[in-house]
Amino acid sequence: MNLTINIRKETPEDYEKVIQLTKKAFENMPFTEGDEYKLVANLRKASGFISDLSIVAEFNGQIVGHILFIPLQIKNGLETFDSLVLGPVSVLPEFQKMGIGGQLIRAGHQKAKELGFQSVILIGHPEYYPRFGYRKASAWGIKTQIPLPSDDVFMAIELIVGALNGVSGMVIFPPEFGE
Repeated sequence: MNLTINIRKETPEDYEKVIQLTKKAFENMPFTEGDEYKLVANLRKASGFISDLSIVAEFNGQIVGHILFIPLQIKNGLETFDSLVLGPVSVLPEFQKMGIGGQLIRAGHQKAKELGFQSVILIGHPEYYPRFGYRKASAWGIKTQIPLPSDDVFMAIELIVGALNGVSGMVIFPPEFGE
């Protein structure tokens, strides 16, 4: 089924709808506490929040999906590398498995490149994200202090080929991720 989806920047008028959408998107998901909506609300208040990287998908005027990217750093001794973290990808349950999440991811990657970002880090489903080019972050020597069930849920992608060559170290997530 091919839906005509409008992908656009989130506006403050969308905030409450996106919170409700995120609640619904994750309420019956395995491996989650269902509190991703709190993370979205916290990340919007983060000092590094970039409104252009908070993107919604609309179908017939209804917001059916949302994605958010926020800056983070990879620290290796005295060296610091800038990157982004992909926050939750949320799609209403009745619109899941229709390619909307993929459209949001690709639109977010494109906008991130336009803004000069070269890579994205995420913690996510190892069956889903590799189809968009994500690989284990450990392949670059990128680590996290967050305890994870397995290495393959911590991933990275180069938005510019070679962007992570020579980059390694510990990911410093925005403090909002720990709240």
